[in-house]
Amino acid sequence: MARAWIAGKPVALERALTEAAGLLAASRCPLVTGLGTDIAGARAAIALAERIGAVVDHMNAEILLRDLAVVREAGMMLTTPNEARLRADTLLLVGPSLEMDAPELAQWLGLDDPSRQRAILRLCPERAPPIRGETRIGRDADQLPGLLAALRAQLAGRAIGKTGVSAKALTDLATQLKAARFGVAVWSARDLDALVIEMLCGIVSDLNAHTRFTGFPIAPGDNVVGVLQASGWMTGFPMRTGFGRGYPEHDLWRFDGARMLAAHEADCVLWISAYRPATPPWRGGPPAIALTTGDAAIGGAPAVQIEVGRPGVDHDAVEHFAPLGTLVAREATQRSETLSVVDAIGRIAALSGAESGR
Repeated sequence: MARAWIAGKPVALERALTEAAGLLAASRCPLVTGLGTDIAGARAAIALAERIGAVVDHMNAEILLRDLAVVREAGMMLTTPNEARLRADTLLLVGPSLEMDAPELAQWLGLDDPSRQRAILRLCPERAPPIRGETRIGRDADQLPGLLAALRAQLAGRAIGKTGVSAKALTDLATQLKAARFGVAVWSARDLDALVIEMLCGIVSDLNAHTRFTGFPIAPGDNVVGVLQASGWMTGFPMRTGFGRGYPEHDLWRFDGARMLAAHEADCVLWISAYRPATPPWRGGPPAIALTTGDAAIGGAPAVQIEVGRPGVDHDAVEHFAPLGTLVAREATQRSETLSVVDAIGRIAALSGAESGR
């Protein structure tokens, strides 16, 4: 049986659903965010946003959209971790946050396989855990822009300035990258802004004049790539899309959920976090309806909180699977009767008079 709270106090599920429906019905500028859910939940949330004129954003959109900005403006050569594990003889690991966004990175790329002979080059790892046989260049993420610029100049045979890394280390790095038979650059946009990602993708492009090289950007969690794809096929746009004028409009600044809340533009929030009991990253603000996993009321006492099941754990799910780079179906591992996000949204929508299916 799902648990529910109003203002932090336990209530019957039906009462919480009715209260949530009333808040959304009374809202003039609702925001649907968090969006840590499977494909079915994402489709239901986006369809509901379309019906009620809401804005759609994701808790990890800021990171993911840095990569997307480079794809839009300059292009990007990409592979999957499975392809990298099978084929790459050279891995260029960029930045300290790779394991933060991909705890299974060593397994994905075969870094824990002692039988593999490959060059592992890591730029600015800071306190990242050591990898057997790796070569570390640079120290912290602040060095990355200058280091990547110097590396690209080195690959092109141009003069380089001071980078905090010795000229010999840069020369050796460029030589190893050119000698690769199949190289893969791996990065997380958590460490890099869009211009630095574009620089890294330029290095990958330059290396293809000498050998085969490609890239693998690590996306943050909460099925953000799956939600991106669902948003794309439903609206033609990624997240940060609004329906206030009766049709989808995409604007990275105007529909940034955090900015909207700071500017007091949204008057009601539907927060979804089904993979973990994540709390909204803001304090105060408009009434919030939280659909979250976990059987305890989250901090900040949202106006309404309803417990939902975990995709692939409490109920079957379709979600993005990073090792294959595609959507996969996952069977529930601990099936329960806990309400799914799609069911919760469907019941709220029915009570508020808005269809949620599409």
